[in-house]
This record gives sequence, C-alpha cells and structure tokens, in this order.
Amino acid sequence: MRNVCISGVGMMPFTKPGASETYDRMGSRAGLAALKDAGLEYTDVQQAYVGYVFGGSTSGQNALYEIGMTGIPVVNVNNNCATGSTALWLARQAVASGAAECVLALGFEQMTPGALGNAFADRPSPTARGEAVAAALPDGDANGPMAPQLFGGAGLAYMEKYGVSNELFGRVSVKARTHAGRNPLAVFREQITLDDVMASRPIWGPLTLLMCCPPTSGAAAAIVCSEEFAKSKGIDSSIRLRAQSLVTDLAGTFDTTDMMRVVGYDMTVKASREVYETAGVDPVDIPVVELHDCFSTNEVITYEGLGLTPEGTAEKFVMDGDNTYGGRVVTNPSGGLLSKGHPLGATGLAQCAELVWQLRGQAGDRQVEGAKLALQHNLGLGGAAVVSLYEKVG
Repeated sequence: MRNVCISGVGMMPFTKPGASETYDRMGSRAGLAALKDAGLEYTDVQQAYVGYVFGGSTSGQNALYEIGMTGIPVVNVNNNCATGSTALWLARQAVASGAAECVLALGFEQMTPGALGNAFADRPSPTARGEAVAAALPDGDANGPMAPQLFGGAGLAYMEKYGVSNELFGRVSVKARTHAGRNPLAVFREQITLDDVMASRPIWGPLTLLMCCPPTSGAAAAIVCSEEFAKSKGIDSSIRLRAQSLVTDLAGTFDTTDMMRVVGYDMTVKASREVYETAGVDPVDIPVVELHDCFSTNEVITYEGLGLTPEGTAEKFVMDGDNTYGGRVVTNPSGGLLSKGHPLGATGLAQCAELVWQLRGQAGDRQVEGAKLALQHNLGLGGAAVVSLYEKVG
C-alpha cells in the first residue's frame, strides 16, 4: 500500500439551518477551497467520493458540476453521521491501492431545524435495532426522541457503571464551547458555564439541551493524493493519512442492555486498536484528537473507547484537565460537534480539515503546539465507526 497524503482541505463556516447556501453551492465552494489549498485544478482529480445523508441520489454530481464536468467517476456516499469520513476512507483506499493518484473527498449537508428522525416513515428504520433495545429498558420510551434516547441511555449506563453524575457531561459541554470560542468557523462561540449547561432545558435522561449538538448546515472537502503524485506536482506531501479503519456493528451489539455498546463503543474500540496496531502508535503519544461528540455523553465514553484514558477513569481525566490545553491531549480543539456544529455529511471531513491545520501549524489561537500526530473518530449509528491517524512528516 502506498503512502497517502492529504494535500489540500477546505471548509465552509457552519451555520444554523435556514441560514446557509444550498447544498450544491456549499459543496462546490468547499471543493474549490480544497483544490486551491492544494494548488491543483479540478482536471487533476481522477475520482470523487461525495457524502451526504439527506438528499437526492446524485446530489454529489450536482455539487461537483458547479466546479467542472470532466467525466470522472463520482460516487455518492451515505453512512449516517460517519458519511464524511467514509468518503475519506474510500478515497484513501483508491489512492493507497494505486487505482488513482488524486481523489477528492467531499461532504455536505443542508439540514432542517429540529431533532433527527427517520426520513422514510413507510419502511424500517436503519437504527431500529438500537431503538428497540432502548425502548425495552425500564426507562425506555418507544415514542421518545431517537438520538437523545440512545446517547442519553449510554450516558445513564456510564453513570450507573462508574458512579458519576451528569455534571461530568456538562463539563465536556463547557470545554467544547471554550474551544469553539477560538474557532471562527464554529456555529456557537458564546461562552457558557457549568450552571448554564445544567440549567438548560432537559432533553432525555441525563441530557440537557447544551449537552446536545445542534442541527447544522455546511460542507468540507479534502484532496487525497499519492506521495508520488504530490511530489511530481510540487505540492504539499507532508501530511500523511498513516492508518485508517472502518468498523461496523459486531455480533452481540444489540443482544445487550448496555446502551454504550448500542451506540458504538465496541466499534470505536475495535477501529482504534486496528489503527494503533497498523501504525505502531500508542494513544498516549497522540496530542490532539477530533472525536464524535454528537452528545457530551458520547465524548465521555469515547475517551475510553479510543484508549485516551483507561476504562472508568473519564471523570478524573476531565477533572484533571487532561482533555484540553495544558493537559495530556486536546480533544476537539475545533469545538467539536457540540459547538462547531454537525452537518452530517460534512462532519468527518471538517474533522479532517481541523487536524490537517493542526499538523501544519495553521490552527491559529487553537493551535496545539508541536503536534506531529493527530487522531480522528467519526461515528454513525446503524452503524459505522471510522478512526483515522494523521502524521506530519519532514
């Protein structure tokens, strides 16, 4: 397998639903920004993988035709909230295998206000298995909001297992907003306190409103190249996608009452271990991580799923400040999904853009000094977990 470089990234500022441009305009602008960042033309691109969750079947072509019409293969990708990183995973496979030299991974979402739900009420929901587990629990509600019930249930499971309060999740929300205050591309940059989080409107179980990510519109993109191609074009080859794993649900995921497993904890563990083994890297050596904090409960359990701290120690990890600047690892310097926003198809590629900027030393006020390794975690229910390790070389 060949060395794979991220030679360009682009991201549009995320916005609240209704305040954005249309998906095709956002997507084309993000793609053009990534091409400009790489110093390439669209004619250099040989394949494109375009991710989105809500849209018509060839929306990817519609967005890219705003950039150019060169006849290249365009593959539309949907893997729920892991869609953007799945597009990146496919692009990396194409380049690493030698099938292509230069590939565009693009993600966008034009969302509507309100909680996520099943877009097609006349057919089975792809998350029905997890929803059935949640509804069967003593505090389950078959008519309750889907995502908050699943991730709130995971939070309850963590609280019961380790004897913590939901203030732990509130502290994660405060940290996310603190980081977002340094990021001009984030939706929510106003600072909040723990009291603000705990007093915000109850949503489900341990979750309050400020522990939940907002529906968001936006787009992001990455140019994925072989090292040989990048050098032949005289463009940046210093950021490598060193290892990557995509894992789907495992046997026994839904044969359980443990909601942490239902929302992807086991997928996260397996994918991250595969990445660490492939790269020969210990998670304690990674200084910056963008992880999937769709709810603050998920950030807490993901600390442990990624091996950033041992199982059962997330509370100490947070209280010691080891999840932020001055601690062991800076998690979600962008503000994460909680504060930067979560346009489903774009999220994984926005994480990619943030980590590339961090490794280049271009992250401004949120820069993690001296970062040479960076880890990305992107999760979709139904399910898929993608873990990616980036490395600065040279």
